[in-house]
Amino acid sequence: MKTLIGISCCQKPFGKFEMLNHAVSDTYVRAVDEIVGGMAVLIPANGAECDIACLLARLDGVILTGSPSNVAPCLYGGEPHPPETPEDRRRDAVTMPLIRQAIASGMPLLGICRGFQEMNVALGGSLHQRLQDLPGRIDHSTPMQASPRIRHGKAHPIKVVPGSWLHRVAQASEIAVNSLHNQGVDRLAPGLVVEGEAPDGTIEAVRLRDAPGFATGIQWHPEYDFDRDPVSRRIFESFGEAVRAYRAGNQTFAQAAD
Repeated sequence: MKTLIGISCCQKPFGKFEMLNHAVSDTYVRAVDEIVGGMAVLIPANGAECDIACLLARLDGVILTGSPSNVAPCLYGGEPHPPETPEDRRRDAVTMPLIRQAIASGMPLLGICRGFQEMNVALGGSLHQRLQDLPGRIDHSTPMQASPRIRHGKAHPIKVVPGSWLHRVAQASEIAVNSLHNQGVDRLAPGLVVEGEAPDGTIEAVRLRDAPGFATGIQWHPEYDFDRDPVSRRIFESFGEAVRAYRAGNQTFAQAAD
């Protein structure tokens, strides 16, 4: 039986009348189908209506997705966003408790871009809202180009921490990544350790040091090129291995209880 992988959705307007939909990019679903080897279960951004405990009881792993929206600053004591900045408070209301409960249960958790930032906030860290406005930082935001190959192409290198999970996955001390974000880590959450940094010092990858299971966040988007980039592929393969181990452990526990 396939593993069940929860994928966080956003609320987005859709269609002629811009009705709100719960949506996620097909690239995450394809990564689960083709690399993780599981079945995608979309987690709606339905705020307090989401029963996190009920959801996690049925899942084997969680992927926190990227999004054009920013994490609400009130969650980390930041200044309010400018009025034009997109937020998704109902997604925040799902992902914050979801992260904490998934980690507590030992369920494998992979945060990507916004999902990486959500992990930092949920565990007690804070964010810079616009990295490009900070002295000495490069512009990490999305290239406004029609071609997806340009938008999703490699934008800068990151230095990989020797001996880290990312070092084992990347099999290199430096890798090239895409860059499609404005927010970035300011204060790193307690318990998170850095796995990789951009040349300007921006934290690009973390893991939870004492997590009972796989709990990793990355700032870039491996779902865009897992079909042609070996490192992106191995990120999802590593997550898939953790998911299968988690499922096997739960099955063993259930059999022992019987």
